[in-house]
Amino acid sequence: MTVGIVSEVSPGERRVAMVPSAIAVLNKTGTQFLMEAGAGLRAGFPDSEYAEKGVRIASSRAEVFQSADVVVQVRSPGANPETGAEDLALLRAGQVLIGFGEPLTALDAARSLAERRVSFLAMELMPRITRAQSMDALSSMATVAGYKAVLLAADALPRMFPMLMTAAGTIAPARVLVIGAGVAGLQAIATAKRLGAVVSGYDIRAAVKEQVESLGARFVVLEMEAGAAEDKGGYAKAMGEEFYRRQRELMGGVLAGENVVITTAAVPGKKAPILITREMVERMAPGSVVMDIAAERGGNCELTRPGEVVEAGGVQIFGPVNLPSTIPYHASQMYAKNIATFLKYLIKDGQLTLNRADEIVAETLVTHAGEVVHPRVREAMGLAALQTV
Repeated sequence: MTVGIVSEVSPGERRVAMVPSAIAVLNKTGTQFLMEAGAGLRAGFPDSEYAEKGVRIASSRAEVFQSADVVVQVRSPGANPETGAEDLALLRAGQVLIGFGEPLTALDAARSLAERRVSFLAMELMPRITRAQSMDALSSMATVAGYKAVLLAADALPRMFPMLMTAAGTIAPARVLVIGAGVAGLQAIATAKRLGAVVSGYDIRAAVKEQVESLGARFVVLEMEAGAAEDKGGYAKAMGEEFYRRQRELMGGVLAGENVVITTAAVPGKKAPILITREMVERMAPGSVVMDIAAERGGNCELTRPGEVVEAGGVQIFGPVNLPSTIPYHASQMYAKNIATFLKYLIKDGQLTLNRADEIVAETLVTHAGEVVHPRVREAMGLAALQTV
């Protein structure tokens, strides 16, 4: 079986789906690798390092698609609306594609993959179960995003994070609030704490209070009825508008005393909830920073514009996109390990096997044998449920 590695062609994307060190995971499976020249260069992995691991360098991108049984990407066509159509034209019937693909929202891309009879496995749909933890690419990328968000905020804030005792007097520490205590939020809390800030964390899931406090942060409690705020996959669940209205009302007073607010609240496949309104931003002190890493999902702040910096009353609101790509070496390393572990799980007797009775396969398989097979994607398309396999 041949696995193809291609350069990422999505604008601004610097990651690569497979790195030399991750190839060892598949050493005993009989897998061969074919790579487009220079695929790992922007992430810091030259062709020579791949060649040392037995990877064959192709003469062209088209050769990879023509020869590979499985193609691995970071951004497959659905997650690359700008240039993904070019790769769709190169895919062939019976081929397997693995990568991020925004399947719950990029419905046209899913249809096109089905029409080309490609079996597409979406990494963002990996179930959050114990045996799939090592394949959870969303968590890996969230770790990178949470870390980088704090560095960007520290750079933008017109004050230093730590408390310092100087000859000119004592410098008070910056106050940082992280909204959302998932993987990205917890990494942001840990990073801000290491930089010396006074850190608080908030999440609608009261169960994460212990995790927040274990990192040295204060858990913010808003006196409101949350109900069941976590879905079966461990993600925060979308709540009703009345809940969010009450949450914003109580959160306004908390924000007024913070120098940096980092928002990470996102619900897979849905628009991010608005947690910070214009009025709340107006209550913050001039020079404060809002770092909204849910910007790609529409943002948690009413003023967020994805990919831009907005200023309102002296407060800067950042809407960074694709933060993992800004640290491509380690982001690629983590993602490649997730992909390699997933491939090893799927390979039986030297061939990739898609057992649709298996929970991991069933949850990630979007298209197969000419059909869209994922229940949630079919529902989003308005298609009837398929018969149970």
